[in-house]
Amino acid sequence: MIDRITVDKILDAANIVDVVSDFVALKRAGSNLKGLCPFHDDRTPSFMVSPARNYCKCFACGEGGSPVGFIMKHEQLSYPDALRYLAKKYGIKIEEKELTQEEIQSRGDRESMFILNEWARDWFKKELWETPDGKAIGLAYFRGRGFRDDILEKFQVGFCPDSRKHSLSADALKEGYQERYLVNNANEMEPRLSIGTGLSIKKDKGDLRDRFYGRVIWPIYTASGRVAGFGGRVLDAATKGVAVKYLNSPESIIYSKRKELFGLFQARQAIRKADLCYLVEGYTDVMAMHQQGVENVVASSGTALTPEQIRLIHRITNNITVIFDGDDAGIHASERGIDMLLAEGMNVKLLLLPDGDDPDSFAQKHTATEYQQYLQENQVDFITYKATHAIGAKKGDPDAEERLIHNVAESIAVIPDEIKRTIYIRHAAQQLNMPERLIDAAVRTQMGKLNEEKQKELERAQREAQDQPQTQDFPHVSDEKESISTPHPLTFPSKETGEASLAQMIIRHGEKVMCYIEDENKQEVPLSVAEYISLSLQDDNISLQSSLCQMLLQEAVENAHKPNFHAEQYFISHPDPDIRALALKLGPDSVELSRIYDEKTFIIGADKEEKETQNEEEKPADLHLDDVVPRLVASYKLNIVQKELKDIIELMKRSEVKEDKERSRQLLEDYKNKSLLAKELAKECGARVVLK
Repeated sequence: MIDRITVDKILDAANIVDVVSDFVALKRAGSNLKGLCPFHDDRTPSFMVSPARNYCKCFACGEGGSPVGFIMKHEQLSYPDALRYLAKKYGIKIEEKELTQEEIQSRGDRESMFILNEWARDWFKKELWETPDGKAIGLAYFRGRGFRDDILEKFQVGFCPDSRKHSLSADALKEGYQERYLVNNANEMEPRLSIGTGLSIKKDKGDLRDRFYGRVIWPIYTASGRVAGFGGRVLDAATKGVAVKYLNSPESIIYSKRKELFGLFQARQAIRKADLCYLVEGYTDVMAMHQQGVENVVASSGTALTPEQIRLIHRITNNITVIFDGDDAGIHASERGIDMLLAEGMNVKLLLLPDGDDPDSFAQKHTATEYQQYLQENQVDFITYKATHAIGAKKGDPDAEERLIHNVAESIAVIPDEIKRTIYIRHAAQQLNMPERLIDAAVRTQMGKLNEEKQKELERAQREAQDQPQTQDFPHVSDEKESISTPHPLTFPSKETGEASLAQMIIRHGEKVMCYIEDENKQEVPLSVAEYISLSLQDDNISLQSSLCQMLLQEAVENAHKPNFHAEQYFISHPDPDIRALALKLGPDSVELSRIYDEKTFIIGADKEEKETQNEEEKPADLHLDDVVPRLVASYKLNIVQKELKDIIELMKRSEVKEDKERSRQLLEDYKNKSLLAKELAKECGARVVLK
């Protein structure tokens, strides 16, 4: 449990620009910053970060929130674990006792798996550096390939012995880790993503065997530095007769090979600084380049390049140079990856190493200066590369030249930006010594084919969507519930009654002083917006219909006069995911909920892009709370009373009610009183109240 004082320290320290910049490359846009959204396939920057509000939001998919909310969504963490993440980032100490086995279980499957993986990383590392076999076999392998100790330490490499008496599985069980997280178990919710790290394999007799026995180990980190999985390699002396030289952790709820890039955690800052990412194939390639002073490099870990991996890079930089081994396999690999990179809007360069070399072996033959110079001087764009290396590009052979033109046209056609496509068409015409109109025609033909395929995919998706049950259009953040003692029914504020407008007022202005009233000692005391709404509703024995709004109002009233309480920041960082989602939906930059606001004093329905690029000093002053809030409350109460009047009329039409004279009399009296209240409320509302 994290105490409130520490939570406040964390929330005060967390800077949204710092936090988001760890995962997304941001560029200045007026007083704010923009980047590619990390929560959906974003090809044009739609993710806005506001330093003044300490808040972020995507204008395409709607995701965003405070620093803690961003980390929860991006790293799939619970509220307290997101706080721990930020505390570690900002050096804020949290006093917590060592986790018991029961506490580990209570953290959930994902967190338990991450904890086990971090323990396993340290176990593998200790085996490498402190045991006789680790030194003689594992450490000898790395040093034999020329790696310095600081590089081995940087990538936290390890070793798993080939021993049944001394194993990771046995030690993990002794430490209290559950077998269900050691092995790989079926997941009913998502069969492809199992539960359990797969560090151990359960044999037919029921005993556990280490998955990575007899291998050197590389931890595979998420972009934020958590151990998602491992890669292991059989040592050279043991590869004879082994079908799988490299072995990875199995797919699970925390690890998917196609969604991770080896070295990204270590390379993030260097990629951002250089505005360039080198992409290689293997673990040792990344380590070798780091040793040569080139740190902006990641590896696809032996898999074919995937769109998910490309997007991880694209959020940090637009520029990528793909380094391929100098053999036929490397050339074939380049053909598969180029179009995918171009389709994601990346600026692509390619570099083919001399025949027989990979980045690791090439590094061993050259000094750091020579290595870096070779990288700079031998990068070429994809057209030059294809013209030089593409299969079938034989000069003087008409068929080969035709294939090359179509090959280049297919690559240009996937580029999403029209200006960039035009530039590449011109460049291709010059490189291939062909009329520009021929290249342009080939590109347009290919684009037509791509559009047809996309249309078919869209129609198929629409048909599938029609077959699916409709889901509620509301942004759920997580199923985690923290610090809420009793569960509440999942009901949301209604626009029709004006309840959503009140909720928006509570979120945006709940702590602000609306007016002053006399207390029992005839002293003037401030009355906040939240307190006014609460008291006004109580006066007419009316409550908010939504359970979430009731919680908002109650907490805003309780905290209204606490030092440094700011309702908007408080609710978008709230531990309850439904309240966070509501605050995100109705808080900053949300859509207009009521036209009661005077546009001269307050903007709610303005164009979002225009609002975001306004300087803080140019933004309009706060609305007149003492004028707007009472009429919003009156409008809401009027809608509730009118609904109650309709209900009374419907009740009085029933035959059983007509026969019950006492019941009829009570309903008539109730109708009379509510009618009088409705008239009073209508006067309070005035003609300017128009609810959407």
